[in-house]
Amino acid sequence: MSDDEVEAIHQASLTVLSDVGIDVLHPAARAHFIAAGATLGTESTGDPIRVRFDPEMVEHAIATCPAQFQLHSREPNRTVRFGADNVVFSAVASPPNASDLAGGRRTGNNDDFQNLVRLSQHLNAIQVHGGYPVEPADIHPSVRHLHATYDLLTLSDKPINAYSLGLERNLDTLEMARIARGVDHDTLLREPSIFTIINTSSPLRLDDPMCQGIITYAEHNQISVITPFTLAGAMAPVTVVGAVVQQNAEALAGMTLAQLVRPGAPVMYGGFTSNVDMKSGSPAFGTPEFMKSALLGGQMARRYGVPYRSSNVNAANAVDAQAAWESVFSLWGAIMGGANLVFHGAGWMEGGLRASFEKMVIDADLIQMVANFLQPLIVDDASMALEAIADVGPGGHFFGTQHTQDRYRNAFFAPMVSDWRNFESWDEAGAPTADVKAAELCRTLLAEYQPPPIDDTVKDQLEAFVERRVAEGGVATDY
Repeated sequence: MSDDEVEAIHQASLTVLSDVGIDVLHPAARAHFIAAGATLGTESTGDPIRVRFDPEMVEHAIATCPAQFQLHSREPNRTVRFGADNVVFSAVASPPNASDLAGGRRTGNNDDFQNLVRLSQHLNAIQVHGGYPVEPADIHPSVRHLHATYDLLTLSDKPINAYSLGLERNLDTLEMARIARGVDHDTLLREPSIFTIINTSSPLRLDDPMCQGIITYAEHNQISVITPFTLAGAMAPVTVVGAVVQQNAEALAGMTLAQLVRPGAPVMYGGFTSNVDMKSGSPAFGTPEFMKSALLGGQMARRYGVPYRSSNVNAANAVDAQAAWESVFSLWGAIMGGANLVFHGAGWMEGGLRASFEKMVIDADLIQMVANFLQPLIVDDASMALEAIADVGPGGHFFGTQHTQDRYRNAFFAPMVSDWRNFESWDEAGAPTADVKAAELCRTLLAEYQPPPIDDTVKDQLEAFVERRVAEGGVATDY
């Protein structure tokens, strides 16, 4: 979009917030908005949960959003920075099912959860965890967050995400992140050490747990990634531009709440606008519409000077050509949109209903290819290789030249999964397809996995915290 078109989207979003408003289900969140100048109700009714926003209030609030910030890990070398031209990739998050070639599709469980964490730890293409790589449904919801967060913090030393599913869960995981880093509460306030995804309930609604998440994370100066889940034709207008207007309005509402709670609290603008298959109503990913909305979302994030989150997603049911091309398109939309966080970077399948071991390895290759592509070329005497060209001359080859040998290891991207052999040698080796080779690699990588070191005192403190909270019953649930 041109600068004028970006501004038009911004002004249209402010009109949605002021004239239509957002349903805010959390009383404390409504109180923050009202105290800052918002009003309750619509023009015709006194709806007690509908918040209408003063545009100047929104503009003033988002001006305090930081342009970049760090996410600290218990291993300092794993700390990442969001913002500027940094790109960080997470593993898949939140699917209810897992799969591999050997075991097929199955309900999420703790064994698969732990193995996917191990695989994410082992793959250098993944820098942060995106919550649970699969839901460990065999652990009761009242204590699931305790066991899952413990595994994330001990099986891995990469930064973590936690779900905003109520105040108690928020406080539990914040405390566990603090213990794992071995820091005091003041240090945690200065150094964001955990992030959460805040999904608006599109269209135009902020529900209770999401509002609570924004409030708690802002109070503790931790990172909220405000991500409307807007599907054009279903929960948003069918046009890409209309869907992005709604996405932008909802993102601004969440970002505003965080800044009203604590000016300068770290927030990220999340774009997750795609479209639905109008014949079935099912979500579609990796489409031209998804790519366009990813680019537009990035432009809006830069308009506000905040880091941007996008995703690597697909709607395929098998690790096949559809999975590949939809992921390539999704990832390319995210990268060209300037995403600082590519969520669901590796392992997402079936529109988010399944985490695939093989797909995680294949996506890691894809991420490495993108990372290699993003490295700038250096044009100097050494890279122009005039001496090597002169030495070889017409009709020779460069395999054995010193220029090639000096750069052999880093000359070209070496994929894990791709099989760059001629047909005859490939067929003699049993003609391994990408999913079969990825399955073999998964087994190899999991066998090679070594748990990262953790101080015994820290591990004991984490275990004691989990045991105490489990003994207390964890978090009350309705089921």
